[in-house]
Amino acid sequence: MNLIPLTGRVFQAVPGFEHHLRAELGSLQELGGPFFYSPDYTGPASWCRNIWLEPFRLEFDSIGEAARALRNLQRNWAPVLFTQFRRGALITEKLPPLSTKPRPFPWRLPDSPMGGWTLLDHHTLLASARSESPFPGGIIRFEEDKQGPPSRAYLKLEEALVLCRKWPGPGDRCLDAGASPGGWTWVLAKLGAEVIAVDRAPPEDRILARPGVRFIQHDAFTLNPEDLGPLDWIFSDVVCYPPRLLGWIKKWLDSGRCANFVCTIKLQGAPDFETLRDFTALPGGRVVHLYHNKHELTWIRIA
Repeated sequence: MNLIPLTGRVFQAVPGFEHHLRAELGSLQELGGPFFYSPDYTGPASWCRNIWLEPFRLEFDSIGEAARALRNLQRNWAPVLFTQFRRGALITEKLPPLSTKPRPFPWRLPDSPMGGWTLLDHHTLLASARSESPFPGGIIRFEEDKQGPPSRAYLKLEEALVLCRKWPGPGDRCLDAGASPGGWTWVLAKLGAEVIAVDRAPPEDRILARPGVRFIQHDAFTLNPEDLGPLDWIFSDVVCYPPRLLGWIKKWLDSGRCANFVCTIKLQGAPDFETLRDFTALPGGRVVHLYHNKHELTWIRIA
C-alpha cells in the first residue's frame, strides 16, 4: 500500500457545468468523471459540488486494505464513483455507513468532517479526509412538502440555511425580495420569523395569511435601507442581471442595517465571471453552487 499526498485541490464539478469550472479556474487536469485537479490553486471555486481540501492517492492491493486505510484516517467517507462500481461497492461495505435518507428541515449538521473518495482504476484510490461540503458527495436531500410551499424553490433556501448552520427564528426581521409565489416566505414564516415579502406581484393568499407575514407591492431593489429599518436577514431570489443584485447588496452592506444574507445570483447565458469575482470579494461572503441550484449560484454572508 502506498499513500501519496497531493498538493493543491481536487474539484468535483457540477454535472453539466464542467465548462464553467474550467472557465472559472483556468488550467485544470481532468482526472475522470466529475473530478478536476489543480496542483497549485487553493482558493475558492463556485462551479463545484465539492472541493477536496487534502487530496491524496492511495495505491492498494486489496479491498480490505483500501477500506482499512480510510478508516484509520477518520470515520465519515462518502463514495463518488464514476468507474469500478463493483469494486467501489465492496470497499463501501467495509466502511462505517452514512445515512442517505432525506433530512427534515431544519437539520443541524454534525461537526465531524466529511471525507470523499473515488476509484481511478482497479488499484488506485483518490480521496480527501476533509472536503468543503459537509454533505456526502456534496448532495443533500430534504423531506419534501408537496402541500405547503407553492414551488420547489424553497429547497434552495433550506439547503443554504443548513449549510450556514444558522437560520432565522422568532423575533428575527427578514426581507424576502422577489417573494412571489412565496416559497422562501413560507420557509421563513414556518421558522417563526417576521417576514417582509416584497415583489411586484403578491405571493399566494395562503402564504400571505401566515402569521408574521407582511406584503409590500414594490420593486425590492428600489426600496432603500432606511425605508425598511434594521433587519436580521435579507433573502433574494429575484430574477435580475447579476450587476444589479451586486449593487443592491452593496447598498445594504454600506448601510450597516443587516448582517445575514442569502441571495440567488441568476445567470443568463455564459456567466459574467468579472461580476462573480466581485461577489466573491464582498467582505465575509462566499459564492456557492447549491445542490438545489440550477444555472445559478448563491451568495451567502453570515454574521
